[in-house]
Amino acid sequence: MSDHTVSNGEKQKPQTKALWRVFWILLALTAVEFAIAFGLDTDTFKWTKIIIFIIMTIVKAYFIVGNFMHLRDEVKSLIWTVILPAMFVVWLLVALIVEGGYIGLVR
Repeated sequence: MSDHTVSNGEKQKPQTKALWRVFWILLALTAVEFAIAFGLDTDTFKWTKIIIFIIMTIVKAYFIVGNFMHLRDEVKSLIWTVILPAMFVVWLLVALIVEGGYIGLVR
């Protein structure tokens, strides 16, 4: 059961090198996030921190979905069937927050 072979009789090479590369990239991004979270002043750089965290979260999600869910090697139409609904959900959340009066509310 543990002997996985390719159709031509050769054993498939383990992809540990690619997984370790993704691991180190995710570790570095997480370390940078921690440095930003504890290094920047919350009062002065509030929106800068939020924008940086959103961008870094999207980059980390790209690596996780692309490598561990094997979406990077798929055809473009399948990738767009996953990304397009996610973009609409983000748009819906932004629209609901803005129209609900949450953003721009004076305290």
